[in-house]
Amino acid sequence: MKKAKTMKLKFERTIAAPPSQVFDGWLNPKTPGTPWHEHDDLILNAKKNGLFYWLTNGVVHYGRFTELKKASRIQLTWMSRYTLGEESLVTLTFKKQGKGTLMTLVHSDLPKDDRAKAHEGGWNYFMDKLVDHYGKVPRKKK
Repeated sequence: MKKAKTMKLKFERTIAAPPSQVFDGWLNPKTPGTPWHEHDDLILNAKKNGLFYWLTNGVVHYGRFTELKKASRIQLTWMSRYTLGEESLVTLTFKKQGKGTLMTLVHSDLPKDDRAKAHEGGWNYFMDKLVDHYGKVPRKKK
């Protein structure tokens, strides 16, 4: 059987907080800048093999957490109509960078489709809000 063509999207932000705080914040629905913060309905069981159901603006998203490594990595499956009902994978990493955290989000196994490309706008929206919540890391003076 021939495997369907997929794409991967990658996003990075430097956030003015330590990795442990950004990691915990990402899993907390009270933290602005996480998908879980903006919802019409939410079930969130943030533990290995824990399930999530997220309804926002009439769009259902769901999946399960496959890995949670405190302060460094979160991985979860991700499905919605924008993945054409196919399971995709979201991996977040948190690395200390100077006085902040380099947060990287990779969304892989997305179908090569314009609807799946809509994740680009969504993830940029949330990551920018997360930076606004924690603040930007000041640039070093030369």
